[in-house]
Amino acid sequence: MKKICFLLICSAFGINAYGQKTIDQKVSELLSKMTLEEKVGQLVQYSGFEYATGPQNSNSATVLEEIKSGKVGSMLNVAGVEETRSFQKLALQSRLKIPLLFGQDVIHGYRTTFPVNLGQAASWDLGLIEKSERIAATEASAYGIHWTFAPMVDIARDPRWGRVMEGSGEDTYLGTQIGLARIKGFQGKGLGNIDAIMACAKHFAAYGAAVGGRDYNSVDMSLRQLNETYLPPFKAAAEAGVATFMNSFNDINGVPATANTYILRDLLKGKWNYKGFVVSDWGSIGEMTYHGYTKDKTEAAQKAILAGSDMDMESRVYMAELPKLVKEGKVDPKFIDEAARRILTKKFEMGLFDDPYRFSDDKRQKDQTNNQENRKFGREFGSKSMVLLKNQKNILPISKSTKTVALIGPFGKETVANHGFWAVGFKDDSQRIVSQFDGIRNQLDQNSALLYAKGCNVDDQDRSMFAEAVETAKKADVVIMTLGEGHAMSGEAKSRSNIHFSGVQEDLLKEIAKTGKPIVLMINAGRPLVFDWAADNIPTIMYTWWLGTEAGNSIADVLFGKVNPGGKLPMTFPRTEGQIPVYYNHYNTGRPAKTNTERNYVSAYIDLDNDPKFPFGYGLSYTQFKYSDMILSSADLKGNQTLNIKVNISNTGNYDGEEVVQLYIRDLFGKVVRPVKELKGFQKIFLKKGETKIVSFNLTPENLKFYDDALNYDWEGGEFDIMVGTNSQDVQTKRISWIK
Repeated sequence: MKKICFLLICSAFGINAYGQKTIDQKVSELLSKMTLEEKVGQLVQYSGFEYATGPQNSNSATVLEEIKSGKVGSMLNVAGVEETRSFQKLALQSRLKIPLLFGQDVIHGYRTTFPVNLGQAASWDLGLIEKSERIAATEASAYGIHWTFAPMVDIARDPRWGRVMEGSGEDTYLGTQIGLARIKGFQGKGLGNIDAIMACAKHFAAYGAAVGGRDYNSVDMSLRQLNETYLPPFKAAAEAGVATFMNSFNDINGVPATANTYILRDLLKGKWNYKGFVVSDWGSIGEMTYHGYTKDKTEAAQKAILAGSDMDMESRVYMAELPKLVKEGKVDPKFIDEAARRILTKKFEMGLFDDPYRFSDDKRQKDQTNNQENRKFGREFGSKSMVLLKNQKNILPISKSTKTVALIGPFGKETVANHGFWAVGFKDDSQRIVSQFDGIRNQLDQNSALLYAKGCNVDDQDRSMFAEAVETAKKADVVIMTLGEGHAMSGEAKSRSNIHFSGVQEDLLKEIAKTGKPIVLMINAGRPLVFDWAADNIPTIMYTWWLGTEAGNSIADVLFGKVNPGGKLPMTFPRTEGQIPVYYNHYNTGRPAKTNTERNYVSAYIDLDNDPKFPFGYGLSYTQFKYSDMILSSADLKGNQTLNIKVNISNTGNYDGEEVVQLYIRDLFGKVVRPVKELKGFQKIFLKKGETKIVSFNLTPENLKFYDDALNYDWEGGEFDIMVGTNSQDVQTKRISWIK
């Protein structure tokens, strides 16, 4: 009894059973000592001076003085032991010696870069994705970084939007699972561990639905669509304990996300009971005046803090306006205290008050500068992210003893470009990144020859190199064409209205095809491209994305059969831009086309087939997989029963390989229309040639829930189609009845 009373007393005073103060108590004590300006200072984030990821507004000398005065809480784009230590020393000259948080866009790796995020999603391998972020966190933390602005969990259905490369594609279920894996990888065993960094779920919310696929544009959708499609990854992130959230640039229902009380106060901090803090995106608080939502920056600061935006990234709005707003009685000081409390709590959790320099360790940085185990993993991850789209003549895999191989295209000898967009650059990148040419050359037999011709540039009309490329192709037994989009053509502020091959790349491909030589087309990109001529005329196509530090080795491993490709598309590939947005889980209409080519008085184009060029979940292998004997535990269910689905998967080809088995459902009739298909589960399995495995899934009523037009989240009884297959189009289907 005495022990229980002791514990209750400790709890009441914010002290643990060993007499130590809890973090909450420490934060309260610190807040009681802080001036209003010092509290507001914790809500301010500036960028470093050498590398910026947005339009800079800050003067370097002013920033340094503000840090010393305790008027800055965080810096981004400051990295490396020497630089972070230098800035932290300035912060410790402030009156209360509150340490800085250092943030960085660690998007798909740090020192070791991995495939761009959409490419990673194509692996459908949650274990690999989590491990990649574990490595990224270990490397980044060794360089003094505390916080990454990742994962991006925006659902994106428009490949014209450049930031599709940073996310996981069009599907809410897949995107949610990948987002959770990333958070777990970044935050490891928990904040406070030396190799854990704070993750950030972004962009809250619906940024991926920007109108016209144009970055920073408005978003217009129903609240039902918002809740059902775009918010679930964020809700799951909050429940998983992601350290921070980042606002999106767009408006939702006419209110900019940065000052949107519905998503920030009502949902995130209210209904979801989120305890971390919210940071604006770069300058998004000040930019609300351009939205026409606030008349000036004073009003922008007021609306943002009242709505629940805790930290101002690079707007210079909070420090300039909030103290005045509080003194004028226009902002209750409790909102400042709440925001500062959330930020200070993370600093305590990270252990920065115990040792502000604990992440600035020379030895750790040196150990992680060129970690060979990390590179080895990057090579594996790259090979598992590639997607085989066509292999009609079984040109792949190529024999290593092929007498003469030609590599033709503008990306053959690229090094730094293999990073893809959103990579942290280092001075030695050109020496340490493996080119496609080097990766292929290193795996060809000694008696084989590898020829090379650039053929053309990425994005101009110069055809002067065509002749050399054609002559090179004529000398080869097999030609590897490496085409696509430049590494900086996908990413933030990289929206494209035309997502075909740029420049004269397609013309080059046509000229090489005239030689009659066997062609393997590799497509380097950060998004789905439109390449109809190639898709119809080139028998072998591999989508390689941008694969990172070990790109050349990863590609060679697949081309020569060391790795059997098993990637699947996380986004639908359109036939042309006029089809966009095109995604697998669309609603039906009152006049659906019954066939792909039906045109008259149905929902169709008169000049284009309805189906995409390559569907969601699509990807081939060097072997073949057969689906058979799909068995359901029952065709008639009631209430909270569980439906078990089993299917036999057989490897009927000549290679061992991996297959992603995908489970979809369709709710045939409902109080609101439902998608024609919804992904509800997937399993990635490995099968040796000739091997058969039984794959099993379970469904419960929880998997059947949806939002109705009044935003009630529940399920209703009725008929459902249960589908299992190798992609969203190629499925086996059985119908059930499920009574509520």
